Amino acid sequence: MTRVDFYILPEGAKPPEGAVMTACKLCDKATAAGQRVYVYAPDGAVAGGVDSALWSFRQGSFISHERLGAPLAEPLPMVLIGDGEPPESYQGVMINLGLEVPAFFSRFERVLEVVDGDAEQRAKSRERYKFYRERGYELASHNL
Repeated sequence: MTRVDFYILPEGAKPPEGAVMTACKLCDKATAAGQRVYVYAPDGAVAGGVDSALWSFRQGSFISHERLGAPLAEPLPMVLIGDGEPPESYQGVMINLGLEVPAFFSRFERVLEVVDGDAEQRAKSRERYKFYRERGYELASHNL
């Protein structure tokens, strides 16, 4: 069963920069463990921010990544960024940067929910938390 972790940014964290940098750090950690990551980013500006930040979010780092919709060739990138359902080969980790629960979330081993510090984000994250809890998913929260 999918495990769901909520990463809660401090109040006043600037959206979407806080979420983008948190997503990059989570991508770095997951890919270092050999996991492929799908970053679900239905907002085009947020997807672009993740795409740009993965090139240089940390000095001397680069994480292999592509945007969903581009032709994927072997070897597949460790990180795929998109706003729809990813290819079947991405089943390890999904980072949700959207306000809703994607319909395909349950095919992933882990879902990482990033919650910005503003009121709308927190209200929507409580709805997502309730959704997962009512369906019996294992939940954890991490205050950053």
